[in-house]
Amino acid sequence: MRINDRVFGMLMLIIAVAYGYEATQFPIPFGGQESVGPETFPIMLSLLLGVSSIYMILRPDPDEKWAPSAMLIELGIVVLSLLAFAWAIEPVGFMPAAALVVSFLSWRMGASITKSLITGVSSSVVIFFLFNNVLELALPLGLLEF
Repeated sequence: MRINDRVFGMLMLIIAVAYGYEATQFPIPFGGQESVGPETFPIMLSLLLGVSSIYMILRPDPDEKWAPSAMLIELGIVVLSLLAFAWAIEPVGFMPAAALVVSFLSWRMGASITKSLITGVSSSVVIFFLFNNVLELALPLGLLEF
């Protein structure tokens, strides 16, 4: 796995550099240059990815066994649910889509149905109001739009 980790680290470093470069190419927002603009979060992500990939290149993990097939199936379910969430944000709305996906993933991680529903609904409402009111970034209402 040491060679695989180093190759993966190099690929991730290339992606981090390309992602960071593309983030710096965003147009300047109306009203001039601001300290926090649309490129801030992508640049922070590219820096984090770059540091992580350099660490992976320099200190790869020792050889490990592959995860059992049941774990790979669980990871596939997570990826499919996140893809469904990304698709459902526009037509269904952020809050219902987030409540469903968080509830489903909480249930898959072992929470009871009641606790997973409480977690899904409360987290989707809190995140929606944080984005809309604190960060002033509009999320789609979808079915909740009047």
